Amino acid sequence: MNYFVYIMASKWHNVLYIGVTSDLKRRVWEHKNHVRKGFTIKYFVERLVFYEVYQDVYEAIRREKQLKAGSRAKKIELVEGKNPSWIDLSDQLN
Repeated sequence: MNYFVYIMASKWHNVLYIGVTSDLKRRVWEHKNHVRKGFTIKYFVERLVFYEVYQDVYEAIRREKQLKAGSRAKKIELVEGKNPSWIDLSDQLN
């Protein structure tokens, strides 16, 4: 089974959300369709801009915590390193 650490962004990139899931396609759909009340709905966080794949759930959780603890500048640098245009990657998920 694969586990995903992902970053979602608002339209203007001013708000970032980091999460971990075993079903990235479903979880992104939930964000986009406002299935779960909370942070991402309040701040219109609906664009998948970055993700990493892990085989070990504990490694994925460790990475999620590492990213959350990092500075905003580091998060932006990470996104722009793989997705400089901040395109919504959700269309590329199988």
